Amino acid sequence: MPDDYGLTLKAIQQHVRQARARAILAANSGLVTLYWQIGRIILDRQTREAWGAKVVERLARDLRRSFPNMQGFSTRNLLFMRSFAEYFPDAAIVKQLASQLPWWHLVRIRQRIKDPVAREWYLREAARHGWSRSVLELQMLGNAHDRQGKAVTNFESSMEITESRRAAEVFKDPYLFDFLGATDLQRGREVEQALVEHIQQFMLELGNGFAFVGRQVHLRVGDEDLYLDLLFYHLKLRRFVVVELKAVPFDAACVGQINLYLSAVDDQMRHADDQPSIGLLLCRSKHQVVVEYALRDFAKPLGVAQWETTLSKVLPRGIAGSLPTVEELEAELGVGPAG
Repeated sequence: MPDDYGLTLKAIQQHVRQARARAILAANSGLVTLYWQIGRIILDRQTREAWGAKVVERLARDLRRSFPNMQGFSTRNLLFMRSFAEYFPDAAIVKQLASQLPWWHLVRIRQRIKDPVAREWYLREAARHGWSRSVLELQMLGNAHDRQGKAVTNFESSMEITESRRAAEVFKDPYLFDFLGATDLQRGREVEQALVEHIQQFMLELGNGFAFVGRQVHLRVGDEDLYLDLLFYHLKLRRFVVVELKAVPFDAACVGQINLYLSAVDDQMRHADDQPSIGLLLCRSKHQVVVEYALRDFAKPLGVAQWETTLSKVLPRGIAGSLPTVEELEAELGVGPAG
């Protein structure tokens, strides 16, 4: 084989993948546009000629009979098409949505999210970040639109205006760590270890743009050894993010500690092209006014948010972390997953 055969093969493979991706996007765009057109017709007939449920059911049967190799002509999906056309009467907006989101995403957002403003948020974020079905479901289940950009920060006073707005949108409050399972939620180090063990779910909860650097990252300052709970790098903000995890309520003394960590990271790890590091203090609870006072004259960019689990909210303190997992119960009873 010629010396450049391997590189040539890779180049051709890349062209094939790109062409396939374009074909899939084009097919999805055509399908969503078709569904919108069908929905417009049904909506028009229901408005002008008072079509009822029986007529739509008959239409679904006839379409399936006419196009036996095509899916999507169930009565339920026809009604979704009608709802979609009613909510998005502007063809230009539909064309934009169709080029970015699969039909399934549009249906699920329309089904689950009743508030128009929240619905627009999920449509925009799903398109911007390319959320898969499972990620979209998790974001809606966790009410991501209510939590994004809600952390208490001092970004306006510690960063340039444009940067402070971008950074504020990155952090949320509260953070949901439902994937911790039977972890003792009152032991910070155990929670920290569990987050690393479930790093994929943890990264999903943090949001797009975070790259995991390490846990208990060691830095030497003078005669002291510092160990950062969790260290990330945000690819869009171009900054290190020092995450300190506390299993106790917010304590203003923690601000001084994270100030030391941020200074050390900026001096020892920050590249010349990086922006100054950001701190994120995750506490079990906080008082808004106390946090605002603690951050008022703090010079480095810092955000404070709560972390919680659904389980810990509905069970008495100390009990949730001691409950066995499903796997532990199965082992105790001597049954497998099918049992």
